[in-house]
Amino acid sequence: MARVFEYFVVCGIGPEIRTLDGSKGYHGPEYYYLSSVLDQFPPLNHSLYPHPPPQLSTCVLPAGVQFYSSGFDSDDPSTFPRTYPIVLTEGDGSKIYVSCISFRDPVSEDIAEAYRIPANSFADKCICLVSRSPSFRILRNALEEIYSLCFLSDGSSKPLWDVISHLVSNVPLPTPGKNRVLFAIENCLLSVEAPPKEGLPHADISFQPLVQLLDVDNLITLFTAVLLERRILLRSNKYSLLTLVSEAICHLIYPFRWQHVYIPLLFFSGVDYIDAPTPYMMGLHSGVDTSNLAMDGVVVVDLDYNRICTTEEIPPIPEPELSSLRGDILKLLYPNVVGIDRMNAGGSSEHYSKVCSKPWGEEHDLQLRFIFLKFLASILGGYRNFIENTGTQVFNAQAFLKKRSRSTNQPPDPMITQFLDSQGFLDYLERGLGSDENNSNLLDKLQDAIGRGQNPTSILPSSSAEPEVITISDPDIGTSGSGAKYTYDRFPSNVRTEEQEEKRRQILASASGSFEYSGKLNSPPSILVSKDSKDSLSPIERAAERERMVLDIKVKLQGLWLRLLKLGATDDPLSSFEYGTILALIESDAEGIGGSGFVECIREHIHSGWHCQLTEEQFIAVKELLKTAISRATSRNDVSTIRDALEVSAEMFKKDANNVSDYVQRHLISLSIWEELRFWEGYFDYLMDRFSSKSANYASLVSAQLITVASHMAGLGLPDTDAWYMIETIAEKNNIGYKQFIQLRGFLSHIQQLRIGYWGLSSIKGQSSLSNGMPSPLSKDATNDDQQPAEASGIGRSWVQSMFSREVSSRSHSFSRVRKWTSDAANENGTPRKQDSTAGGKKIQSNIRIIRGHAGAITALHCVTKREVWDLVGDREDAGFFISGSTDCLVKIWDPSLRGSELRATLKGHTRTVRAINSDRGKVVSGSDDQSVLVWDKQTSQLLEELKGHDAQVSCVRMLSGERVLTASHDGTVKMWDVRTDTCVATVGRCSSAVLCLEYDDSTGILAAGGRDAVANIWDIRAGRQMHKFLGHTKWIRSIRMDRDTVITGSDDWTARMWSIARGTCDAVLACHAGPVQCVEYSSSDRGIITGSSDGLLRFWENDDGGIKCVKNVTIHSSAILSINAGDHWLGIGAADNSMSLFHRPQERLGGFSGTGSKMSGWQLYRTPQKTVAVVRCIASDLERKRICSGGRNGLLRLWEATINI
Repeated sequence: MARVFEYFVVCGIGPEIRTLDGSKGYHGPEYYYLSSVLDQFPPLNHSLYPHPPPQLSTCVLPAGVQFYSSGFDSDDPSTFPRTYPIVLTEGDGSKIYVSCISFRDPVSEDIAEAYRIPANSFADKCICLVSRSPSFRILRNALEEIYSLCFLSDGSSKPLWDVISHLVSNVPLPTPGKNRVLFAIENCLLSVEAPPKEGLPHADISFQPLVQLLDVDNLITLFTAVLLERRILLRSNKYSLLTLVSEAICHLIYPFRWQHVYIPLLFFSGVDYIDAPTPYMMGLHSGVDTSNLAMDGVVVVDLDYNRICTTEEIPPIPEPELSSLRGDILKLLYPNVVGIDRMNAGGSSEHYSKVCSKPWGEEHDLQLRFIFLKFLASILGGYRNFIENTGTQVFNAQAFLKKRSRSTNQPPDPMITQFLDSQGFLDYLERGLGSDENNSNLLDKLQDAIGRGQNPTSILPSSSAEPEVITISDPDIGTSGSGAKYTYDRFPSNVRTEEQEEKRRQILASASGSFEYSGKLNSPPSILVSKDSKDSLSPIERAAERERMVLDIKVKLQGLWLRLLKLGATDDPLSSFEYGTILALIESDAEGIGGSGFVECIREHIHSGWHCQLTEEQFIAVKELLKTAISRATSRNDVSTIRDALEVSAEMFKKDANNVSDYVQRHLISLSIWEELRFWEGYFDYLMDRFSSKSANYASLVSAQLITVASHMAGLGLPDTDAWYMIETIAEKNNIGYKQFIQLRGFLSHIQQLRIGYWGLSSIKGQSSLSNGMPSPLSKDATNDDQQPAEASGIGRSWVQSMFSREVSSRSHSFSRVRKWTSDAANENGTPRKQDSTAGGKKIQSNIRIIRGHAGAITALHCVTKREVWDLVGDREDAGFFISGSTDCLVKIWDPSLRGSELRATLKGHTRTVRAINSDRGKVVSGSDDQSVLVWDKQTSQLLEELKGHDAQVSCVRMLSGERVLTASHDGTVKMWDVRTDTCVATVGRCSSAVLCLEYDDSTGILAAGGRDAVANIWDIRAGRQMHKFLGHTKWIRSIRMDRDTVITGSDDWTARMWSIARGTCDAVLACHAGPVQCVEYSSSDRGIITGSSDGLLRFWENDDGGIKCVKNVTIHSSAILSINAGDHWLGIGAADNSMSLFHRPQERLGGFSGTGSKMSGWQLYRTPQKTVAVVRCIASDLERKRICSGGRNGLLRLWEATINI
């Protein structure tokens, strides 16, 4: 049976203390510290409920934990306990309700001693009751009673945690409308019940704060902003008000639901979430500074001062609904003022006066909710007549708005128009379609009642019979016989297991150890025992001697390490006594005690709370010592020392002249061990063994550890392709799903970008061999007016963590460096310098032609292939022509064989941007944003036909045999036209959203199309039926290819899929790209697949033992792959950064493959032109003549002829 209370949780300062920016240790009472879960019931090892959300400890103490010199003081209100509710939202949209009481509690003695915290100090602590039921009142009452039992002088009759365990384990969730549960906490009797489901949803809150804090006009403005799904930020200096107002406004929009980010009480360090571009509703304490945030378009609601401000206008509610809504609210709030001139005539006004004459209570809450429900019923009057459960739309908004305009004699209202486009309205319609939800929908019932002239309140259910009472008793109360009372001077800890106690002692011992290092002897290292003396010892004596030697070396290393950290700015680190002695211990020790001991010494110092920041001199010494230790460990195959050195190097850093954090790990790239797959496989296995007990989900555990491995690879600076090869190899051996592949690829790509943001595009391995380390991304005397140094605050424990920190300034500056270096790299690889364009005073013929003619961006490009124009006579002269379309509404035909006068014809007729072009022997067909399809005579350039019938922009056109044209549009339809009669023969296919790509096999009549609905649709046009709807992609399908029975699709969900038409199944999912798959190609001769993505990566796939395996990666392009065109011998590639490449498969490899050979890996790069800086929209290839043409945003065509040598 479900329980009312799922968890009781205590949060506060635990044994491991960190500040909000991640610094370990205690730094004084002026800092705020991270909260952690101290105790909970049920414990972590139970399986009754899902575990509490990991963000719970952060959210229940939004400001963090602060230390104080005194506790509760009855004369000081700032020391009083604070009670407030919060609401957390899970990934699936379900809500978790938490009641909190925060108070000052004495700091545990062992923590105070370990961290040298002043005696008798206090710190913030929070106790919480967690539930899935929105029973705010009972959660608060029960929690306050537990707090009272702990701190009141009377105490409790049994231990407090026994009271808590009985409460959480035994109070069942009542059945709505049928029973009431009574239970007691000591002598306090409490009850909980849930109303019937037939009425308005249960709201266990008071709406009075909402109407008291905001006047009527501001209340209506906030309500409108929520309906229109704006970005809404509530501000108040009271935590409870933020949650109560957020919950109240969500209830007022019933039967609609808030569909977006919902954080009623935002923790202070998450303030940068406010800059999120998507709709949200958040509450933030008014004491948090937001002056450095953009706040563009955010609706800021100041509850303390009754103010609403925003930079974007919120359209008002139309009349007469606005006046009616405003009047009803005023009548509820101020009945004596509104009706002062009216004579009481009974009816509803009498009911209002009875309700409003009482103090605010549940009846007022119900009336307020009913007022807003009646308003929604009014503006949506007759909406059910316009519901269309078709493939293209669910609701005919245009017809509804026209009907409303006729009834009000007003143009369509912006507020209602925007509301009909909202996610909440669409969700409401989809919930009602095909379900029984509308049978209990009060909105529809209210509209019907108003239409029949009935009293609107008649739709509310009448009071039901008295619920059955269920009593929960505690059998242990009063049975002890001694009458003893349990009292506490602090909130008690629950009983810990031996494992928990041991872990706590280890953490505190590490913290305490950092203060004891100064007491270690700093004598020079002892001389190691010689080989002869060791041979004369017995095995027992030898073991004892070795143990003594190990201990001696570690003690000496600790003292030397602390002295090394005290080197001043004038000291030469590499000639210091400390450096030389540590180096001698590492190099002269054949058993590796010195190297492992040095790394262990650093690790212990970090665990003790050391901030890990080094000076320039210390950084140089530590870097060189770690290099030596790793090199020696590599020669001994001491994997544990290498592993530990890798981890500590990711913690230690210095700040350069530009205030950029530079980590030791980045300077270890010159070591060869990082290029060995076996090391990373071993490190992954170590992580799996270390954390295997903390996760029951194997796939999640594998992904988490691979993310750790990827972070270290990026921190070292391993090239992205090398790192991904090793990550992919380990992942495949552990059989994780394609979704985890996508997440891993995305994470690695993201942190590689962050690394570039920190240190730029540089030859890392070459620089790492410099004795003084790698230079800063910006030299000391480099000047850049737009570049500001990153702030020191907010930089975390490692460079990855610091980029994920919430310090806006450091993150924005880092990404500004990304843009700068990317621009610099483009200039280096872009247009050649003027002095390099000539050689010996002679011009060299270029294999690149710039063709001008369009006045706008090129948006469509087509190459006339030999197959299109073939006839019995032979090749037509227009084979190899390029046809382009542009935003200038023109279509132009180009003949590349006429150098200098390529333009053959200009076709005019479109009134908006041209999006698609195709041709056959005699005609050119084009589709445009003007919703038309135009057909021209290719020879005379005359407009033959204008095909109209689409209701949105045309995205695809195909010329078919028999004077037919196939077109697809953003209206979701695929149509076939007869050019001879200028008519639409049939709508051969319908999709639920815009069609972005299609393929048609004229020999079989099979049509494949995909688009924004993420469905690959297959039709048999000749049979007039849909064959399949292939489901699997989660985002837009961008590209589709079909070859006989096989269909390949590429999607924005970072995957490509291979489908079988005959079986109607998905045969393979091709993952591992780090971005949307923009184009796919099927190589018929190899039966292989080629995919290109926005990550610039080209991947070659082929069948391998019944599955699909990637056999080749090509990384010569640095921007999104836009076009892949494969022939028997040649492969043309084009990317969005204006780069192109031509691949060739050597003739001797054709037909000569054995059954075990790799065919797709036979493609070899033939040639690529020099890249010039331009943004490309479309690309077409002529493989017969080895030409590739790109169309740029600047209106220029760039034609590359690969057969011309330069």
